Amino acid sequence: MAASTHWIATATAQSVLERGGNAFDAAAAAGFVLHVVEPHLNGPGGDMPAIFVTADAPGDPVVLMGQGPAPAGATREHYRGLGLDLVPGAGALAAAVPGAVDAWLLLLRDHGTWDLADVLAPAIGYARDGHPVLPATCRTIAAVADLFREHWPTSAALWLPGGRVPRPGELVRNEAYARTLERLVGAGGAGDRESRIEAARAAWREGFVAEEASRFAAVPHRHSDGGTYAGVITPADFAAFTAGYEPAVTAEFRGHTVAKTGPWGQGPALLQMLTLLDGLDDERLDPSTALGAHTVLEVLKLALADRDAYYGDDDDARAALDVLLSPGYAAERRALIGETASAELRPGVVPGREPFRPPLRETDDAQVAGVGEPTVGTGGEQRGDTCHVDVVDRWGNMVSATPSGGWLQSSPTVPGLGFCLGTRLQMTWLEDGASSSLQPGRRPRTTLTPTLVLRDGHAVTALGSPGGDQQDQWQLLYLLRTIVGGYGPQEAIDAPAFHTRSMPDSFWPRAWDPARAVVEDRLGEDVIAELERRGHRVTRAGDWSLGRLSAVTRDPATGLLGAAANPRGMQGYAAGR
Repeated sequence: MAASTHWIATATAQSVLERGGNAFDAAAAAGFVLHVVEPHLNGPGGDMPAIFVTADAPGDPVVLMGQGPAPAGATREHYRGLGLDLVPGAGALAAAVPGAVDAWLLLLRDHGTWDLADVLAPAIGYARDGHPVLPATCRTIAAVADLFREHWPTSAALWLPGGRVPRPGELVRNEAYARTLERLVGAGGAGDRESRIEAARAAWREGFVAEEASRFAAVPHRHSDGGTYAGVITPADFAAFTAGYEPAVTAEFRGHTVAKTGPWGQGPALLQMLTLLDGLDDERLDPSTALGAHTVLEVLKLALADRDAYYGDDDDARAALDVLLSPGYAAERRALIGETASAELRPGVVPGREPFRPPLRETDDAQVAGVGEPTVGTGGEQRGDTCHVDVVDRWGNMVSATPSGGWLQSSPTVPGLGFCLGTRLQMTWLEDGASSSLQPGRRPRTTLTPTLVLRDGHAVTALGSPGGDQQDQWQLLYLLRTIVGGYGPQEAIDAPAFHTRSMPDSFWPRAWDPARAVVEDRLGEDVIAELERRGHRVTRAGDWSLGRLSAVTRDPATGLLGAAANPRGMQGYAAGR
């Protein structure tokens, strides 16, 4: 079974499974296709964390770490010297070292079975021959078309064919990216499968990709704040990074084990949410009721406040998890859940640590906002998003992956490669004192957060979602509805969603909206009225607008597989047999 945020990626994964490939072959093939068919949501210059189990070790979740760090030249002093108080949201100054491609290749080398040429063939075909462009892609291109025309001519050459915005459904091509993938395949020569993949990794990290991307990024260009700067990434930064494996961080909830990345991602925030809720009666865990929705919203604020205070890529952040995920700490935090909505940022106390308090740039956005990962072009904010793919195969291999970054609107297209660099460094702070402060070699504290759920020592669900700060918020609703409420996977994905914006946004310009709750209207008039009575500042987002989840499932007792995908936007798809 396969499920993803785009029907072509799901079809690609399923076609690999049908032809004997395993879940890792299928996920990698789908991942490279996502670069082509959802270019406004992810790209080769971006990031990709995943979490998986193998059929040989179904109870041992492993994190695939495809999040690149800050380049050696990305110092706070350099950015401050440019007059910046935030890392820009678009432009090469915001580029972390790309991690997605190396991570997919590493997964394929160690756990796949297919040859690299076969795995990349679908992506090469769609890039060279074309695919029907999504309406959302066209809207994104239209929003930044003037930026492309005036300041980013290489992006205009790729995304404004004939000088105009593509029409939805029109075939669009990216022949430069097709050639890039073919060059990676060609780098392998006549060696065995693993050595050919390693040669492709070397060509990416130490060869033509690193050289061309770094040389192009060094040319000064327009950034999201209106300034013109050169990027700081170099070939040495590419060469110094390799994707890798890490143990998952886990928590128990109602007889299930939930596995996430470490605190360089926001994943442990979901574990904190579940630990807080685990001490409450089931009647408070139903997101479809006023009491349940209020309780969940308050728990979200508490966990996300800790995320911003303590998470990041250093030893302090890793040590803090011992406290943040402990039952005693959860009990202290649980006592803060009141009858009315909090409008404060309330991190907890970790002994020996001073909580980082980010600068609060308050906004009062009456529009539907906070539904994706914002990227910004000169002239206004253009919200992007992320991709997700889940695959489970007949043998019990299961993988959940969340590719993101390197959006077509992130920075100017590198013309010889067919893609641009990402902007993940916008999630770092230029203030001192945080585990998420900008520092060379340190990974930005990302929002990318795939999930595995285990029961009785076996993986039973892989799930995830696009959505920036909302990813774990929406996944929490799914877990409460399936584990506590008895919903089926598709029922849980279809159910009304909501989230809070009462935390500093992880993306430029990093505003927060105290006590703001964004809800789907289908939550119901009575529930919404009661949330407002409790002090939540409610924004109605329409009936089918929030949540981007997909999931695959496996029953260890019967071997029965399942899949579900998001119907919103008529783009996600689940398939299998």
